[in-house]
Amino acid sequence: MGGAQPRAGRAVLPLSLTLVSGMLDAVSYLGLGHVFVANMTGNVVVLGMALGGSPDFSTPGCLVALAGFVGGTVVSGRLARAVPRWPLLALVVESVLLVAATVVAFAGLTSGRRLAVICLLGLAMGLRTASIRLAGVSDITTTVITSTLAALGAHSALAGGDGAGWGRRLGAVLLLLAGAGGGAWLILRWGPGVALAVAVGLQGVAGGAYAYLSRHR
Repeated sequence: MGGAQPRAGRAVLPLSLTLVSGMLDAVSYLGLGHVFVANMTGNVVVLGMALGGSPDFSTPGCLVALAGFVGGTVVSGRLARAVPRWPLLALVVESVLLVAATVVAFAGLTSGRRLAVICLLGLAMGLRTASIRLAGVSDITTTVITSTLAALGAHSALAGGDGAGWGRRLGAVLLLLAGAGGGAWLILRWGPGVALAVAVGLQGVAGGAYAYLSRHR
């Protein structure tokens, strides 16, 4: 995720992780009580509706997700300032958190375990989002696409721009969509544990590709 990485590596990792983000938000929304763990904009809106009295949303779940996410951003900032090869370490820590969440999900989602999974996933997504930001990947956040869509339109030929980077931005939108669809399909058929396990596998593939490209820059 760092600036010294080759152009291909800088594109492959964020795009791959965007697919995983879509899966994780589908799992958390459909399987953990209508809460987001990656898209904090949506999570704040859901929290507002919960506080407004909507019975379909969970105030504790949203608060845990937000707290976990912010905690993950703090960890990312600490790593970036203290560890020379922090991008790779951040990816490893994120992956460990996802594995832990998967293990807890397979153990059975009681009320307490559901909050634990939300917290672990929120930590992982906060760590990732802040790491991508600190690495200077400005047009693909991997967790939300609002700014990506804004850049796609504002820099397009229709807007008088040069259209540079449109393929990468459009790819991020489509991958988030595909991840959400795939995550929903998995959770509705096999439950949160299986969906999270698939997300962990995709995370491993993305991390392997990143490590390979880093060594061959």
